[in-house]
Amino acid sequence: MILSLFGKSTSDDAVFRVYNAIVAQSRQARFYADWSVPDTVTGRFDMISLHMALLFRRLRSDNPAHKAFSQAVFDLFFRDMDRSLRQMGAGDLAVPKKIKKMGNIFFGLLAALNEAMDRSDPDVIADVLARNIFDTETSAGIAPMTQYLLASDKFLAGQSDAAIIGGTLSYEAQS
Repeated sequence: MILSLFGKSTSDDAVFRVYNAIVAQSRQARFYADWSVPDTVTGRFDMISLHMALLFRRLRSDNPAHKAFSQAVFDLFFRDMDRSLRQMGAGDLAVPKKIKKMGNIFFGLLAALNEAMDRSDPDVIADVLARNIFDTETSAGIAPMTQYLLASDKFLAGQSDAAIIGGTLSYEAQS
């Protein structure tokens, strides 16, 4: 799907596979139907951002290969967002402003999530979710999403660097 959109080269295959895995994971029905994530353009952006943040958290290090791979995934994400905005009818002048705003939202979520996950405190993680994903402190989806994030973070930690950078990414054990 997305591979054909950007004229990929063989060296980019892993980046595209990882990005596609992020998008597929973010579109799981349980997030929207069971956990009350808003099934809107914004809600879907938030879920992709959340899964991107988990990946970047997993790859954060001084390793140049990790940094380059993370940057390539980030670049693809925002090229995809640019394409999506244009398909939804955003004009050429509006797209850069919207992309900048989306970037700020993403980096805010990344920073807040990293801090919360580093503390391993479910209450702090729940607060981040309430502010960034649910826009409310009373959503029934906050508790299961918090547990999902903790489990996914742990699952990602068990995956090898080589596998992830090679294009294999999973957020949870496949049944």
